Amino acid sequence: MSSSATTQNYKKSDDNTKDTRPQFYGHYHHVTVEIPIGGLRTSQKNIVFDPHLSPPSGRVMLKALRKMTTSIAAATASAQAVPHVPIPAKGVDYRNKIVLAPMVRSGELPSRLLALKYGADLVWGPETIDRAIIGATRKVNPRTGLIEFTRLPSNGGRPNVADKESTIYRIDPAREKGKLIYQIGTANPELAVQAARMVAADVDGIDVNSGCPKPFSTSGGMGAALLRTPDLLVSILESLVKEVGEPFQIGISVKIRILAQPEETEALVTRLVKTGITGLTVHCRTTPMRPRERAIRDQLSMVARICHEAGVACLMNGDVTSRDQGLALMSEYGVDGAMIATSAEANSSVFRSEADGGAAPWRDVVYDYMVFCLDSENRLGNTKYLLNMLIPGKVKEFNKAKVAKSYLDICRFLLFEDLLPRAAAVDVILGLQDKWLSPPDENVPVQADSKVDSKSDSKSEAVKSAMTSESARAAGGGATRTKTPSPAVHGGGPIRRTSAPKPKTTEAGADQEASASVSEAQPTAQPQAQPQAA
Repeated sequence: MSSSATTQNYKKSDDNTKDTRPQFYGHYHHVTVEIPIGGLRTSQKNIVFDPHLSPPSGRVMLKALRKMTTSIAAATASAQAVPHVPIPAKGVDYRNKIVLAPMVRSGELPSRLLALKYGADLVWGPETIDRAIIGATRKVNPRTGLIEFTRLPSNGGRPNVADKESTIYRIDPAREKGKLIYQIGTANPELAVQAARMVAADVDGIDVNSGCPKPFSTSGGMGAALLRTPDLLVSILESLVKEVGEPFQIGISVKIRILAQPEETEALVTRLVKTGITGLTVHCRTTPMRPRERAIRDQLSMVARICHEAGVACLMNGDVTSRDQGLALMSEYGVDGAMIATSAEANSSVFRSEADGGAAPWRDVVYDYMVFCLDSENRLGNTKYLLNMLIPGKVKEFNKAKVAKSYLDICRFLLFEDLLPRAAAVDVILGLQDKWLSPPDENVPVQADSKVDSKSDSKSEAVKSAMTSESARAAGGGATRTKTPSPAVHGGGPIRRTSAPKPKTTEAGADQEASASVSEAQPTAQPQAQPQAA
């Protein structure tokens, strides 16, 4: 132990004949003591005394002793090794992260890329039902370089409707590398493992949705229904850790909601952190609560403590509106990360700190979003869904973009002149050219192989890897594999919401029919209903 005093230092005399240490009598002053413990050093002001003045009272001496004892105990505790679940070689650590929440429709590929552009550390994809991805075929789109999981949807017993492949999930192997968490909706350990194996080599983590309160999920025993069946939830997580996490070297995590009573939440979390998961996200609302109701954070510190005792990262969700606020909440409640949902739907630049520029103007965000939509040949219905939230309702462009039925017209209304060639090309690929209000100008070349960001035609290393990765084998092959019809998914799923679809053709349905003009070699991404996320 070494010490340095403001007015008097401890120094042993060279001749050992005079003791110059401060004596505990007389008037006191402060001395800073540095205590090395476990490789760390802690400084604490303690009371020492001038030997020429009267001795201090017993109360002062006791206070000084207690203060020093507390300091040493705190330093010892902080120096002790904190339990830390090992992060798999191909997984990611959730600590010190501000991330995009899993959201229906709002979590598709263009939205995830937009969040990453503005600073999101990780992105969760939308919940995908286990049976849906199990019946899918993994392909690599040669135009975009994207990994696509497609399947033939059930037609609800309508034999006259031609089979058209739907795209269940898209992954950008270059821009999402090391950032993507795949969320699965499941109520069966065996199906969960089968589904996770389909995508495990293409993602950086598997998350189990145990928080979605919508009947769509809970009626099948998924989502928040798992909070009422903890034995089943534990079994699912343990199976995923052993049969997917370990062989594929990625982390398994879970997203839950708080329960009505803190004791119930404590008991549940205590069980979950023992399953081998690397992360746990807690949505600070109970199952009956909706987003308009204020998040309840009374249980958050308790959940964080349990996670930390087991070495599991703890993320919070609920009313997090920006990166800066998320960092402040992390400090206040002792959690490791924060998840942003609703605010990111309205403006993904909330992931950018004020120091780095803060929220961007809506037009800048919408331009970036359109670039990502065109790059990925995103389904128009999904693009318009997000535009309705990204564009302020009071501006004139809102209504114009809302009624547009093609990418070309959307870019015209938004005055994104440089995007017109690519917009026209994507419309042709998706079969939307007959929806144009007017053909492109003569000076707007329609080039289906053009890219907004002028990328090289040569495939990136990530794309090459995607075409030969383990997931290609686990999912049954690459882009040339012949698709075999899969059985209908009973009980609802992302392929269809009801067993008897209405015969009336909706706008989304019209988009599907228009897509039939795409060549057989390049099946088009089709609309598909996603389950509600936690």
